[in-house]
Amino acid sequence: MTATYTFDVFSSLDGFGSHNSSGDWGGYWGKQGPELLGHRLGLYREEQRMVFGATTFQSNVRMLASGTEGGEVLDPWVTRLRDLPATVVSNTLEGTFDWPDATIVRGDAVDIVTRLKEESEVPLRSHGSLSLNRTLMAAGLVDRVQVTIFPVLTGRTGVDPVFRDAADFDLELLESRTLDGHIQELVYRPTLHA
Repeated sequence: MTATYTFDVFSSLDGFGSHNSSGDWGGYWGKQGPELLGHRLGLYREEQRMVFGATTFQSNVRMLASGTEGGEVLDPWVTRLRDLPATVVSNTLEGTFDWPDATIVRGDAVDIVTRLKEESEVPLRSHGSLSLNRTLMAAGLVDRVQVTIFPVLTGRTGVDPVFRDAADFDLELLESRTLDGHIQELVYRPTLHA
């Protein structure tokens, strides 16, 4: 039995994973509410192993280092994410930057995640790590794509198109929910389109 791998990503309605610093959106595009934050904490309370690419891992390290009490980066689900065991796929990073339970694994991402799926006793989850997860999807290693869509269009300030240069996939809807009356969470099973 192999572990389930979930690619968990936030997106604007027009498909961007974040916005540039010239925008005044703030985290979550300013649309978060108690239902979203509670749901996220519930997802991250479950035992699981996080999988990150180098860029997202370094970004998370910087974000958490800049957080202060009461700041949105210290939302309980984000704190829990940091406390989960993590595998960082990188051939360039030299250290884990005091991340409590992170291991850097060098080599081919597809080989690393194939091995993780075979050996892990808990589900695998990756929040962000867009290029890593597009590669893993193309290799058939992503079991679930969980997209949380925030009700914004970021045509001028949007960066990091979530599925830029991805392969073609058919998506089977497994779950859907509305959070705080305006945020959509959609969970799909991806199948490479033949």
